[in-house]
Amino acid sequence: MNRRWLILTPAVVLFLAAAVPALGPGDAARSVPQSSFGRGETIKYTVHYGLINGGEATVETGGGLEHFNGRPCYRASVSGKTTGSFDFFLRIRDQWRALIDTTSILPLRAQREIAEKNYRKRETVDFDHLHDMAEVTDHTHENARTSVKVANNTLELVSGFYFLRTLNFDRMKVGDVVRMPGYFDGDNFMLEVVFKGREVVETKAGDVRAFKLVPRMPNNKLFRGENAISIYFSDDRNKIPVLFQAEMFVGTVKVDMVRYQGLRWKLNMVN
Repeated sequence: MNRRWLILTPAVVLFLAAAVPALGPGDAARSVPQSSFGRGETIKYTVHYGLINGGEATVETGGGLEHFNGRPCYRASVSGKTTGSFDFFLRIRDQWRALIDTTSILPLRAQREIAEKNYRKRETVDFDHLHDMAEVTDHTHENARTSVKVANNTLELVSGFYFLRTLNFDRMKVGDVVRMPGYFDGDNFMLEVVFKGREVVETKAGDVRAFKLVPRMPNNKLFRGENAISIYFSDDRNKIPVLFQAEMFVGTVKVDMVRYQGLRWKLNMVN
């Protein structure tokens, strides 16, 4: 079994972006109006492999705004860890953090601290969206630095999570495709996500009315087929991910919302 499936399942869909021309120094690269999220929000998930609870994940924003390179930013993080018997065999403790520009919803700085059994990685990525460049510092290898060319308005894991929530799903039709550039672990890629309409999904926090999205997966040894992953976002003004489901060669994996706090709007629960 691939030891990273517990944490990477919810990550694969977090890179949605649209190309908008950059402005001058000191300005935001673009303006993305949004009212779905703010400061002090926390969402917790449980990872299930069949009937077994295998891990936990948390997505949250800090309680105050920060400034980086003269821009106001949200401090956001995504963390994940194994639990129970999976913790004995796999032992995953991963955390991603990002400073996200409040106007453009683009990452200005992203950090990863990865601890997966015997594997370790600490990395900082500073994004220059004016010149479409990323400066990568590898703290696990004597702070080695590398410059990487990235796509216009590219996202990484954490900022992608929040940018996705700015999209207007009400304007989408079943079958519409969103194409997006992303950057992760040294690679640039383009991901396509298909809008599948509305459903009611069952979570540990209750039944939620939701939008369904399916990313088109390339051939790989982890997920079963092109449409292996389904992601459900709450059908309300919050648009939070409430459920991830993945059909994998080792079985079905679910990442299920269990608790939430600090949402700006009431969650669209089924009474």
